[in-house]
Amino acid sequence: MQQRRSVLSVFTLTLAVVLGAALLTNLGRTAAEPASDAEFTGSGRVVIRDAAMVLTMDSKLGEGPLGALADADVVMEGNKIKEVGKDLDARGARVVDARGKIVLPGFVDMHNHLWQSLIRGCAADKELVGWLGKCVIPLYGAPVTDADAYAGTKLSAADVVSTGITTVTDWSHAFNIDFAKGGLRALAESKLRFVYSYNGTTNAALQDEIRRVKREVIDPNPLAHLQVGTHPSTGNFPSLEASEKLARELGVSLNVHLLESKADLTEGQMDALRRANALHSGLVANHVIQTTDADLDELARAGVSVAHNPLSNMRLASGVIRLPEMKKRGMKVGLGLDGGTNDTSDMFNVMRAAVGLQRATTTDPAVYPATADVLRMATLGGAEALGLDREIGSLTPGKKADLQVIDAQSVNFAPKVDWVNQLVFNTQPANVSWVFVDGRALKRDGRVAGIDTAKVVADAQLAADHLKKLLPQ
Repeated sequence: MQQRRSVLSVFTLTLAVVLGAALLTNLGRTAAEPASDAEFTGSGRVVIRDAAMVLTMDSKLGEGPLGALADADVVMEGNKIKEVGKDLDARGARVVDARGKIVLPGFVDMHNHLWQSLIRGCAADKELVGWLGKCVIPLYGAPVTDADAYAGTKLSAADVVSTGITTVTDWSHAFNIDFAKGGLRALAESKLRFVYSYNGTTNAALQDEIRRVKREVIDPNPLAHLQVGTHPSTGNFPSLEASEKLARELGVSLNVHLLESKADLTEGQMDALRRANALHSGLVANHVIQTTDADLDELARAGVSVAHNPLSNMRLASGVIRLPEMKKRGMKVGLGLDGGTNDTSDMFNVMRAAVGLQRATTTDPAVYPATADVLRMATLGGAEALGLDREIGSLTPGKKADLQVIDAQSVNFAPKVDWVNQLVFNTQPANVSWVFVDGRALKRDGRVAGIDTAKVVADAQLAADHLKKLLPQ
């Protein structure tokens, strides 16, 4: 009997120790590994703790032009950055363990066409005009639908989040009003910060629709901004002029494709912009490749911002942007994916291409941009070019809580040698562990949150099959 009691006592003690250890483990997990995505919805206090490196993009907060801090924390309060520094108070906060990781602002995609995930791989052997003629122009007047735009935009939105993008500029062709509604619906659901560039027109009814979208869709959504998009040319001058006037009326930017290919040199684009009084600060110009010194001087004096899309420019054989000359003139330049001719939503690939194109064409490894330059272009530079740098682009306290966390311990990234260079040359989307937009986790532990991937892909396939029937074979 005594032996039985001793065995029972030992068993009871062992059970107590095991249960106590489990309780302590669960308590620890609650602090460092919150249980559900619902706990990261942009409310309360979140601490990104013990990051091996934080690139704030604010030279006042850390070392060098990228504002680098080693072994630091980032505190988010609601939808804003509260503090950045060492050993910050994490009491009462949900904690993300960032040991061995790099924290930096989310990427700003200055130029995209999100619906174009539905035409990936289309006309891969064509230059710009040939590609447009086969893959885009035939859809004007065709029965493209709300569902088509929704499916393509939904797929692209999940894709861009996975690569660390937190703000996307969607230049929509807006083939019809329903198509635009579908794209806007998907963008709102994505919880990305977005700029919707609505293709302008002389049509009074469509202009009224753009006004309605601004009033009822964009203005009530703190994550949303509007631009008016158009194509500047002498042949399209009435639409350009009407779009510029509408943009001024609404107090938003005009967004144009400018001097992208040699074919654009015959369209009188710069002259059309002058006649429409559209060359001024706030104008966003995409590509800007086929330029003279006089063109660059005029654009710089006017304060025009530029979206550089190197992968698209390479695919379409459009040429190489004159980034060093733009830098000398103090022009604001960010980076963009450019939809279906980028063939990837990988901003790391875009940065690599932006560096590589200049080096390959000049045979000068010291030519602008360096790796630190493209990291800035992809974050704060893009925010400045869009006029959103008071809100986003750096981890400055008071700005919106848009950031990403990069795993620096993976086999494609490690070991630590020069992390700034490695962020550009080694990183892949799979290294992006967390993405926060407005304090909400859109990617968590390497997984895009709240997305039924199988359904998104299936819906996109149905839409792509529909569009394929509308395009020339």
